[in-house]
Amino acid sequence: MKWIPQDIETYFNAKEYVDTAVVPLYSVSFGGEMKQSAATAEFITLLTGHLERQFTGRIILFPPFTYLKNEIVLSDLLKWEENIAKSEFKHIFYITSELDWRIHEDKLGGSLIWLPSLPLEHMNDSQKMEIIDSQVKQMLILFTQKWHEK
Repeated sequence: MKWIPQDIETYFNAKEYVDTAVVPLYSVSFGGEMKQSAATAEFITLLTGHLERQFTGRIILFPPFTYLKNEIVLSDLLKWEENIAKSEFKHIFYITSELDWRIHEDKLGGSLIWLPSLPLEHMNDSQKMEIIDSQVKQMLILFTQKWHEK
């Protein structure tokens, strides 16, 4: 389910089945790194959108947690996590292409999934979807493993 009113309404009517929150993590850079920052955001957006379609009815795709690059704001993300957990989500997944988050992984209650950003800029839409589909298939295994742990 997406972060849109009609999907949230559906969530309220089927809360017992929707136990997983997915939070994309985006860094924003300016100057010479701006294009790479946008490319990474595009990759994570396509990836999490495709993931949401695969698990509609089981997950809610939250809006991206966005921050300035080189200013990882762990305390702010932990506040998000606390509120998401209070809302009865049993599983929280953070999806990012920022390697810096891996050093904070042990401080998070949720699961961090780090994927290197793939350059999609010069691909046509079908090539992009092929790459994204391949990545999501690998993530499906991670999700199902976490769901069976608890």
